[in-house]
Amino acid sequence: MRSTKPSNARIEARVSKELHNTVKRAAALQNRSMTDFVITAVQEAAESVIQQKEILKLSLDDQNNFARALLSPPKATPALKRAFTRHSELVTAE
Repeated sequence: MRSTKPSNARIEARVSKELHNTVKRAAALQNRSMTDFVITAVQEAAESVIQQKEILKLSLDDQNNFARALLSPPKATPALKRAFTRHSELVTAE
């Protein structure tokens, strides 16, 4: 998801002198500009948050249970049948 194209979009933030010095030092240790360091760190953090919220991770047991439920679903209960009927009444295709 990394983009190497320059952009006109900007992000600005006011930070403490201590944080500024820490970022500057870390960027220097990686032989990178502060801008490159900050952009990479922000992008990695954003992608991590999105992945945590959008990707469902299941244990092996949960994966097996999920697959079993898909392959052999339980029979529809009367309540489920009523819900489908009600849904059909409320949502009509035109």
